[in-house]
Amino acid sequence: MAGGGQEIEEEVSGLVPAESLCFSPRSSPPSGLTQTHGGRRGTEQSSHRLLAYSDALISIVATVMILPVSHAKIRADQELEESLQQLLTTKIAVYIMTFLIVTVAWASHIRLFQVIEQIDDVLALLNLACMMLITFLPYTFSLMASFPDDTLGILSFCVCAIIIGLIQAIIVIYGFHRPYLLNAHICASEEQISYKYQILKMILQAPALFLLAGILSFIYCPVAYAVLALVIFLPYLSQCAQWCRNKIKGPKELRRVPFYTFHPNEPLSKERVEAFSDGVFAIVATLLILDICEDNVPDRKEVVEKFNGKLIEALSEYGPEFLAYFGSFVTVGLLWFVHHSLFLYITKSTRLMGLLNTISLAFIGGLPLAFRLTHEFASNSRNELEAIQISCVIIFLASLFQFAIWAVALYNEKETLHHHIWYGGREHAFMFAKLSLYPSVAFVTFCLTYILSKFSTEIFHMMQIIVPFAFVLLRIIVQIVLAILTWLFTRLKPRTSILKEDDDSIISVNENTS
Repeated sequence: MAGGGQEIEEEVSGLVPAESLCFSPRSSPPSGLTQTHGGRRGTEQSSHRLLAYSDALISIVATVMILPVSHAKIRADQELEESLQQLLTTKIAVYIMTFLIVTVAWASHIRLFQVIEQIDDVLALLNLACMMLITFLPYTFSLMASFPDDTLGILSFCVCAIIIGLIQAIIVIYGFHRPYLLNAHICASEEQISYKYQILKMILQAPALFLLAGILSFIYCPVAYAVLALVIFLPYLSQCAQWCRNKIKGPKELRRVPFYTFHPNEPLSKERVEAFSDGVFAIVATLLILDICEDNVPDRKEVVEKFNGKLIEALSEYGPEFLAYFGSFVTVGLLWFVHHSLFLYITKSTRLMGLLNTISLAFIGGLPLAFRLTHEFASNSRNELEAIQISCVIIFLASLFQFAIWAVALYNEKETLHHHIWYGGREHAFMFAKLSLYPSVAFVTFCLTYILSKFSTEIFHMMQIIVPFAFVLLRIIVQIVLAILTWLFTRLKPRTSILKEDDDSIISVNENTS
């Protein structure tokens, strides 16, 4: 009887269509394994831990790309302006471009695992191969930054990016070959083949551009860099091309995967955006101490000969560097605090928010460079002034793009913001003040360093000290300002009503006389 029951079970499971073998991740057993054919336990696992590992790894890769820039050697007697023109400008431009390209790959990874919600050993190993190539990207970036006119650097970067795209395509093909691994919406749909080809087409667009850039690198490197930059804006170029096509040929009805499009309002996993951002902030904060450990530990022989063996006297010479470190760490920490507060109110993250968040993180990744420059040169020198101004610009742009995320969220506040946040409300005013603080202070500090250039260092450090206290007092300040505004409006309201009554009486008198 047992054998006969097993045969019947196998026959039934063989007759069950693939679409009915879909299982939501919510129904997965506590062990992390999901039930598959005929209720039997398979080797499928929840993808949460794999995604957390991937997010941590990609955030590290994206952030450490600043190291070739921040560790660029600049002599103390060399003009910073000349160095920027000759060395830093190229490296910074390549850093921003490659940072954004890595985050494009990360966004593609998000969308890919919104399609595939369960994994097995094969998918886990394919993802590890993809991550291995992503970890190699910083080396290719170093080649590109050091030898921007050499074909090998661009070619190595393009080859890695092409293979990453091909592995993601293999993951899609494998996932659709086993529908029980897919998202429940796709698994239950009758349009699986259409969805598969749509996703593959979108995944392979970026490798095609990388292939073109690799070929053009043999001809003219600047054109190859321009093609690489197109990868960053590929979603928006595709949307523009589709809009033009619809205008010319008329709209074409296509059944699209709602979470795998190039539309700016396409949803992205809010949890993964937060995890990736937290990783970047944590790594940037950690990188700040590396320069202290590397450059501010005195040589034992020098301590004995120059300071008579007194370590505390030797360390006192590094006082400004320690002050710059703590100030920079506070800046990174408070920018994370603003980011945390922002996404606390956001309920849905979109592709456009993800792009703005990525650009903000790219500038935050430049803070180790700003920290290194602020204590690299002699006090009250022109180089020090320019380094402080560069720091102000980096902080201003990083916080400004955080503000832009809030503006985009407000545009569709019913879909993207928590229900107790409304335009003009108390919490909205507090969030507006919190997001406006760093751009305002960075802009004022930048202007003051021009007017009072002799005190630029003191002004910059004063800004770093004042901002934390301003954050502590911010809610009190906002409440006071709102109370004053409310009082003013209540004072003005009776006057307007009296004026309206007077106008009404004048109209009635005119009507009676007529």
